[in-house]
Order: sequence, then structure tokens, then C-alpha cells
Amino acid sequence: MNQKLTPLFSTLQQFQLNQPVSFHVPGHKNGEIFPSFAKDYYSSLLRLDVTELPGLDDLHAPEGAIANAEQLAGDYFQADHTFFLVGGSTTGNLAMVLATCTANDTIIVQRNCHKSIMNALELSGAKPVFIAPEYNEIVDRYTSPSISTLQEALALYPQAKAVVLTYPDYFGKTFNLKKMIDLIHSYHIPVLIDEAHGVHFSLGTPFPESAIALGADIVVQSAHKMAPALTMGAYLHLNSAIVSKHRVAHFLQIIQSSSPSYPIMASLDIARAFLADFKQVAIKKVLASVDKVKTIFDDSSYWRIVPSDDPLKITLQMNEGIAANEVAKHFEFEQIYPELVTHNQLLFIHGLAPFPWEKRLKKAVKSVKDQLKNSAKHDTIKVQSFFPKRIQELALSYPLMQNLHTVYMPFNEAVGHVAAEAVIPYPPGIALILKGEKITTLHIEAINQLRKQGIRMQQRHTDGIHVFTGIKEGEEDT
Repeated sequence: MNQKLTPLFSTLQQFQLNQPVSFHVPGHKNGEIFPSFAKDYYSSLLRLDVTELPGLDDLHAPEGAIANAEQLAGDYFQADHTFFLVGGSTTGNLAMVLATCTANDTIIVQRNCHKSIMNALELSGAKPVFIAPEYNEIVDRYTSPSISTLQEALALYPQAKAVVLTYPDYFGKTFNLKKMIDLIHSYHIPVLIDEAHGVHFSLGTPFPESAIALGADIVVQSAHKMAPALTMGAYLHLNSAIVSKHRVAHFLQIIQSSSPSYPIMASLDIARAFLADFKQVAIKKVLASVDKVKTIFDDSSYWRIVPSDDPLKITLQMNEGIAANEVAKHFEFEQIYPELVTHNQLLFIHGLAPFPWEKRLKKAVKSVKDQLKNSAKHDTIKVQSFFPKRIQELALSYPLMQNLHTVYMPFNEAVGHVAAEAVIPYPPGIALILKGEKITTLHIEAINQLRKQGIRMQQRHTDGIHVFTGIKEGEEDT
């Protein structure tokens, strides 16, 4: 197929060349009705922001330009079928779980997955079995479950309807996914992969192989994270004889808007064409730029660069006594914004083009180092015990939780109770406490440490948590 074509974007271009008159939604009428103070910023985009008019196709029943654009994407990414997503990887994660699991079905899930997977589990009413990630000393964080943990879970729960894994992690770390996929498939269980941060793996070396090429049944990718697509643009790739395409499409049309954004869909068309036309010479220029950026960052005694399987992910590991949150604030003062701040690491993401701001970055790094000379030392947070159980079920099922009353209590009084809401440091959006999980002393200690470092929790309250009333267990495994 001709990967230079952009059928959806081209159709929208032609539509506007005809100078259409709008007697339909949206209300900005092809950009004619819009506040003057904002019009200059939005004018070009508004001309593409149309609705399901004749000739423009329909995302939920595509037969024309959208169908052609999805077919080109499937051909490029080597998928049997690719669905366009206008609600980010979140919609893809919801749909892939709902398409494979119903109420009380067992599903094996990587414990440090994105919160959207947890939301999908709750919506489906499935019975999750969580497998804990291993702590990787080299990169000083939790990464992926071990093959032995997966083997044990499959032996204990061979009736599982699916296995959900995250590949790569937020920082670009991968693992032997092929071995895991083959093991899971030996049980005739589908493999669902949240590959939100791996859309550019399609470019080949030096990037890791995509889960699509490794044999996963469903792979969800956020196009907007690493490719030039608008925010909320994502793909769901289906390559499976086990999972029904009809069920995936059914749940996508339930979850996604009935008025999907044409600018987002067109950007997915454009992003695929961009990746397909990305030559090795362009990759070499990007990698040379990455090396320059790393050299600038590496000129410091306050942090070190930790390895990543994705060369575009640059992670700074703070040395003992240095708070990542404080370092991030110094960078932000210089208008340099990292993607992610944890208690001890800063993640910077290099784009798929040479970095044009080397002088500004050098100046910022020097300024940050100067500021840190007078900073007080901070306590080091230990996180090796965040996930003490290798294999874990929730204390309560999702259907049962729907009928229970809740009460709010301070964190330090919540030990032994069952959480009625998740506690999620964000980003990266991985739950420290799950809804339906028994709260332990380790949980509270971790929360207190993270709060001291200024890590933001995605929660309604900052000093406590809602728990289910009348239910309290012992704390035999804190």
C-alpha cells in the first residue's frame, strides 16, 4: 500500500476547498463563529473540525476515508486491523478488557499498570489477579513481572480470560515479552498489551520490537505520545484468532464519543504517514541529537543518567539527598519541562527530530546546579516494598463494592480497612493503593514519604481515604 497517502486528511482538505456552508454542528460553523482573541490560534484547526457529513465517513461504521486510513495504519503497523481512537489509549485499554472479560471472569493483570486498566476491570466486573513487578536495582524502580511470577499465576488460574501487560514502561524499559506471550498462548489465553509509549517502535532498530511483531493479540498505542498526532489520538491494533473484532468494535462505539474529533482522526492518518516515511538517515540525526542532550545533562554531580531500552527516554536518577521534585522546579523556572517527576527521578522525552534548544538546555542545567549548591539535603525514600505480594487478588469483588457504604478517614487510621478509592501518584498514573485492596502500614508509609517529596496524588482528598464501612481485616502481611 502507498504509505505516503493520507486519505482522511486529504478528504478534509478537499472538503474545505469547496467552501462548504454549514447548517450543521459544530457551532463554530467552520471557524466563522469564534472569539476574536482566540481565533488566530484556532483558525486552521477549526476548518478541519467537522462532523459525519456525506463523503466524510463515520468512525463507528467506516466505509470511506476513515476506513482507508485505518487500513493503511493496519498495513504499516502489521496488524490484522487497526482502530482509530479519539479518547487516548484509555479508550483502547477499556475496550480490550471489556471485549475479553465479563462479570466474575478471571483476568491476570500486571500490578503496576495504568489506572485506565483498573477502570476497565471495574467496568467489566471481572475478577483480577495481580502479578507484582520486580524491583530493578539498575534503574532503581519497579519494572515488569518476572516470568516465574507469570508462570505461577497461570498455573493457579488457568481459567483466566486474558493477561494484561504493560510494554514498555513509562521510562522506555522493556522485557522478554516474546517469551511471556508464548507462555500465555500455550494456555490459549489472549495477551493484551498497553503499549502507550511504543508507537515509534514500528521504526525498527535501534528501538525495541513492538508487541504487535512479538505476537500479542491486542496492542494499544498512544500516537500522541511519541508521534506527531494530536493529544488523545491513539491506535488499537488487533492481531488475534482468539479475540473477536466485532466485540472490540462494539465496545469502542460504546466508549468513544458519537461525535469523534476529525482533527484528531486526521492527525492519526498524518502520524502514520510520518512514521512510514521516517528514514534511517533521520533516525541517525535524532540519535546524534539524543547523545548531545545526554552529554549536557551528564555534566552534573547531582544526578546520573540511567539506562533505557528506548533511546528517546532520558531519565535522571537523583543522587542521595537530592529531591527530584526540587530539581524539577528549578528546571521549570528555566522553562524546561520534564515529562515525569517521581520521588527520585526525572524523565525527559526526546522527540523524533533533532533538539533545537541546546543553548537553552545548557544554560538551564548550569542554573539548576547553581541553585542546588545551597539546597538542604533530603531523606532518601525506599520503595522496594511497594508491592510485597507476588500474586494478589482484591479483598472485595467489584460487584460487591457497588453495594457497600463508605466512610472517609485519615490515612493513619485506615490500616486494615479496604480502600473504596484508589490512591494514584500522577503521573505516571499507577495506583499505589487499589480500590478494593486492603490498606497496610507499608501503603501509609509510602504515601507519607511521597507527600514529603511533593509528589501529587490524583485523589479527591490529600490527608485521607474513603474506605468501606463494616469491613476490616487483620494486617498479617504488612
